[in-house]
Amino acid sequence: MGDPANASSVEPASGGFREKLIKELREWGVTLSIFVPIFLVFSGLVYELRVIPSESMVPNLQVGDRVAVNKFAYGYSRNSLPFSLGRYVPLPDGRLLARLPARGDVAVFEHPHTPRVMIKRIIGLPGDEIALRSGQIYLNGAPIEREFVRRVRYVENGRGGSVLAREYQESDGQASWTSHVWENGGAFSDTVTFRVPEGHYFFMGDNRDNSLDGRSLSGHCLESEPGMISDAGCPPRAGVSATKASIGFVPFDNLIGRADTVLFSTYSCGRASAEPCMKPRLWRGL
Repeated sequence: MGDPANASSVEPASGGFREKLIKELREWGVTLSIFVPIFLVFSGLVYELRVIPSESMVPNLQVGDRVAVNKFAYGYSRNSLPFSLGRYVPLPDGRLLARLPARGDVAVFEHPHTPRVMIKRIIGLPGDEIALRSGQIYLNGAPIEREFVRRVRYVENGRGGSVLAREYQESDGQASWTSHVWENGGAFSDTVTFRVPEGHYFFMGDNRDNSLDGRSLSGHCLESEPGMISDAGCPPRAGVSATKASIGFVPFDNLIGRADTVLFSTYSCGRASAEPCMKPRLWRGL
């Protein structure tokens, strides 16, 4: 028969809570030291996730949409660094492996006048002349194709007011997109002509009457000739703070990437009282 077990013959448990905690933290440290650099490289060079904070791109993007941004679509500049680190890291200007955007792209970019990340649609390419007449986009003197689709009603996020809008399908002959124009009109339905400088792009929000974009003069230079704005690089106009200024013309170097896909969303059709309900926000291409 074996010896009976008793307190004096039982070995104590190895270590205690403190030792287990230290071991667990050490393992987490090793894991993070591997994962974080991989994540930073991936989000800096391949794709990064952006959350939509406003309704300027309704109906194509809703508040709460989680969007995958293609970082290699236009090549890389200092603005390609994740978490907007390019604002603080002294890297040179210019782009590596540069690829030119196309009209109709939904692009993410750094605001030219203030440290904010924006998302809008590219409407004007370098050399284009863009103007709006009664809400209709004129490209190089001719109206782009625009077809009425339907009327929609929804409650604005965080405001509580109901909006009635006309939905259009617009096209430049190659790309097409959906836009909203409020029934009661807006401030930017008629504009001067914008001649896009070389190395710059003209952006607009798809929610035309709820987007402070390239149509607003506050972020542009003064007219180069009557009814024409064609210069870039000026500070916001007198009396306008950088935080209130429009984006003006956006330099190519400010582009971060192209928004390709809505991965998922916290948007609720019921909460917005949308009639008809907006499209589902799950793995949907833009």
